[in-house]
Amino acid sequence: MRQAGKYRKWTRLPLAAGLLAALAGCTGAAGETPVSSSPAGGASAAPYSYTFGIIYPMAHPYYETMTETAQKAAEPAGVRLVVKAPDEANLEQQIRMMETMIKMGVDAIAIDPVDSDALAPVIDKAVLGGIPVICFESDAPSSKRLGFVGVDNVEAGVRMGQAIDRQLKGRGMVLVETGMSRMRSLGQRLQGMLDYINAHTDIQVLEVRYNEGSEDKALSDLEEMIDAHPHFDAFIALDVVSGPASVLVWKAKGLTRYAVTFGVTPKIREAIANGQIKAAVSQNEAGIGTRIVERMLQAAQGQAVPAFDDTGLTEIASGSAP
Repeated sequence: MRQAGKYRKWTRLPLAAGLLAALAGCTGAAGETPVSSSPAGGASAAPYSYTFGIIYPMAHPYYETMTETAQKAAEPAGVRLVVKAPDEANLEQQIRMMETMIKMGVDAIAIDPVDSDALAPVIDKAVLGGIPVICFESDAPSSKRLGFVGVDNVEAGVRMGQAIDRQLKGRGMVLVETGMSRMRSLGQRLQGMLDYINAHTDIQVLEVRYNEGSEDKALSDLEEMIDAHPHFDAFIALDVVSGPASVLVWKAKGLTRYAVTFGVTPKIREAIANGQIKAAVSQNEAGIGTRIVERMLQAAQGQAVPAFDDTGLTEIASGSAP
């Protein structure tokens, strides 16, 4: 558990059911999925030196890779991971998960906040109580969090705008779907994409919708937008829920329109290979799990942590996916 002396040293340093797959672990309280509670070694593993908490915005296959790489980094370091996620994006559940980890006295917490401003007070409570906090994917810069692991999400939006610009050759009509309306990273991606399209193309954005982290809503939103705008040329998915939804709709309707998404999973790679999605912008998700464990370990040991740990952006286009 947390070692107060070490932390004091740190403080002195400057859709359809088939799409929704619960991550590993048993079911906890209603609406919550405890993704994992120990390294891969389980009961036979060596005694733990630290216990770290990881909180995702939702239980979704996109976060499986992060969990796997986090476990691989945690086990040899003697770190026990407690990994949780709401079944669907939910602010109250993330706050409750943070409060639970504070009461547990974990040695560090990494969180991908669904609402940065609303979560800032509980992040500050953890830090003031001696538990360092790292944000990943979506930042909470107004809080006392120690650092952020992820990408420049405005630039990610620009990259998505550039990808659809290349597909449409600078003109056409697009539909846009994103996730939680109050999630900082998604707002930044939307702004970056719109700024690029408005400044550099004649592409018209017909409609923007928010699924609020619900795959069922992402599916219904996309179907309704297609019915309302049947002559659209392309679809842009700014979150990890909307991209897989478009694959289902494209298959069901036999559509061949362009689609660009953010985030890469095996299913998205398959969709790119099959031509259902033309391109995906990745924040190199596989490396995030390793980075957040490394940064939490540094913080727990009283070492300095980068304020911004950039995982970089990679575009995977049709013809390049394995």
